[in-house]
Amino acid sequence: MTNAPESNLPSTKTASAAVATPTGDNLPAALTAFVGRRREITEIRRLLTTVRLVTLTGIGGVGKTRLALAVAGASGKAFPDGVWLVDLASVRDPAAVAATAASTLRVPDRRTTSDLARLTEHLARHRALIVLDNCEHVVEASAELAGALLKACPKLRVLVTSRETLSVIGEHVFIVPPMPVPDEAVELLRDRATALGADFRLTEANQAETARLCSLLDGLPLAIELAASRLRTLSVEQLAHRLEDRFALLTGGCRTTHPRQRTLRGMIEWSYELCTPAERVLWHRLSVFTGGFTLDTAEEVCPDDGLAGHLVIDLLDRLVSRSVVLMTQGDGPPRYRLLETIREYGRMRLAASGEHPRMTRRHRDFYLDRAERLAGRWFGPGQQEALAWLRAEHADLVTVLECPPAESDDGDGEAALRLAVALRYHWCADGFLTEGRRQFDRLLAMDSRPTPVRARALWCAAWVALLQGDLTGAEERLDAAQELGERLADRSLEPVVQGLRGALAAFRGEPLEALSWYDAALAAQRPAGDGPDELFWLFQRAIVQVHLGCPGASDTSARAVEVAERHGEHLYRSYALGALGLALWARGDEERGLARTRASLEILRGFNDYAGTVMSLEVFARITAARGEYERAAELLGAVRALSRATGVCAANASGGLHAQCEEAVAGVLGPTGYEKALAQGLRYDSPARAIALALGTDTGTGTGTGTGTGSVAVTGSVAGGGSAVDPSTAGPDDADRLSRREREVAALVAKGMTNRQVAGALGLSPRTADTHVAKILSKLGFVCRAQIAAWWAESRSPSREGG
Repeated sequence: MTNAPESNLPSTKTASAAVATPTGDNLPAALTAFVGRRREITEIRRLLTTVRLVTLTGIGGVGKTRLALAVAGASGKAFPDGVWLVDLASVRDPAAVAATAASTLRVPDRRTTSDLARLTEHLARHRALIVLDNCEHVVEASAELAGALLKACPKLRVLVTSRETLSVIGEHVFIVPPMPVPDEAVELLRDRATALGADFRLTEANQAETARLCSLLDGLPLAIELAASRLRTLSVEQLAHRLEDRFALLTGGCRTTHPRQRTLRGMIEWSYELCTPAERVLWHRLSVFTGGFTLDTAEEVCPDDGLAGHLVIDLLDRLVSRSVVLMTQGDGPPRYRLLETIREYGRMRLAASGEHPRMTRRHRDFYLDRAERLAGRWFGPGQQEALAWLRAEHADLVTVLECPPAESDDGDGEAALRLAVALRYHWCADGFLTEGRRQFDRLLAMDSRPTPVRARALWCAAWVALLQGDLTGAEERLDAAQELGERLADRSLEPVVQGLRGALAAFRGEPLEALSWYDAALAAQRPAGDGPDELFWLFQRAIVQVHLGCPGASDTSARAVEVAERHGEHLYRSYALGALGLALWARGDEERGLARTRASLEILRGFNDYAGTVMSLEVFARITAARGEYERAAELLGAVRALSRATGVCAANASGGLHAQCEEAVAGVLGPTGYEKALAQGLRYDSPARAIALALGTDTGTGTGTGTGTGSVAVTGSVAGGGSAVDPSTAGPDDADRLSRREREVAALVAKGMTNRQVAGALGLSPRTADTHVAKILSKLGFVCRAQIAAWWAESRSPSREGG
């Protein structure tokens, strides 16, 4: 059986637990106490100070993953750039190993370089620890990844868990032993039995028998945890007796199997036999899920012949109590998962029952139907929730896309391609471009039938390629989509192909041609009324109009904002507000332009959208420079450059000559040295979350975008009709008296656009002290963000306030 996340595991946080990009690490919170292993933790941490690659190897169920997580959790201070868990348990395609690592680390994938190249570039200067977990089934790809990372990233350390060593130069192998019996093994049994509510106490009377039980279990954490759940109904003596019989039955099996593997299988089979027939059926059917599931998902997929839907919740609860299913709790609804070894055992039983083809189709149909419904409702409220669900279900979505047609096909040979099309916003608006590109390329090559689904897939593939900066590939896909659309006489393709040709021209720096294509797309779309396609072309048309100096840019962008607001749309509304901010600034309305651009960035905080953030952030930088805040503008331009590198598209091409004009103006004031220094500060803000935090003043100066707990900038008034971006009136100038002398100094530097770290440097403080001063200022003045401090400080120091 394929190895699984080991026993004694904390559950991984779901992707829906947070919308923003993680910035320090992604280690899951432990849901159970970590027992023992102090010697191993000390030794592995020592090894990581002297060697760069440590592989924890050992038999299944020995606790490799939990030990690695304990080491990683204790090593945070030694790795200031983060400790990251890359779980490869659900990866089946070796080619996807690097992509999984890049996705886990949220490395931007908006470019055409390989996943491995993006990872090495991203981590080249980082002092970080990467935990590659469950590598044995993709060992060669894992070895290639580890070797490349260590070669290109001199400050990096890699900790691996695998049943098989990687066999690469520099690898130090640490064999994880079973838990010592009786000491740690008995303590783990007692801890888990108590946590599960078993009426078990370790006494002098049962101490010897408990030690014998743990010895029969070979000190394997997974086997001990499974046994602990049985102590609610069996005594230690009964449990040990039954285990002896079970192992005796397995001894006569395959002699080439490792004895401990036979023990583990016996433990799983014994647990299986204790389940009721209905529980076994649910166990079988839950094994179709790759990356976990929620209760409502299980209730949709699993009911069928022999299992009524209303029974799922009770049966699932029983499987959780038997430690067959693990539950994890994040910000969203609880999620459930089967350990990989238990899931593989369930799949074997599912195949033996003859239900595998039917359940695979139900699994596919559920995800296809849900994805198509989300795509159909995209133009409206609920976009962030939709993307959160898609992120949480990513592993199962990929499983459906890659399921062999013979296993899931019931006449719908295009189901996978339909799903890839339905996931277009998942690919393009949430940082999964590389995976989307891989799936489209693979699926389009597999089936060349001239169908409407293929035509839609071609333009979606063009969109993905365009956002990755592969303009040639995008044009080839658009040509193919147009040709197939004409062949099928499908007029619905006309506006989207024309609009994407406009975007292609804009990215190539050809605004006149882009404007012509956008006009054509809008004309073709008009008979269908205002909708998502019209909105998508409207804001892009407005941007091109600004670059060409057309007077109608404000009207075009205002119309896009109105359409978005009327439909309750969020993401494209942020684009439209960014375009409106640009148009207002271009005609001299600096304040309203700034307010619209800030509102755009506020919306984008809930997404992981590189292209949209680049657009609004650049407008923000121009207006900041126009207000005389040149150092801050340079930092913002640095963030624009960092995000543009990630997208693979040059910001100068996307924004015409205005980008170069802004750079020249800022560099002219700061001078070459000052400009490059500020630009370098901004280059640290290399994700949308970090860059937006920098712009809105919620960054602590670490480049992480985590803020100081200050929240977002308050936006007052109607975004479309006016209003100030911040409201400093909540505190008057006399409130300066409430601040200490040092706090007034800090406020003055914050008002100049300095980050907390820069304030600390200017005043000779530690970064933590500067953070504390800013937090106190916010509390005393009743503000929620740094931008309000800046606005209040400027107001309190105005001539009318100071008598001159």
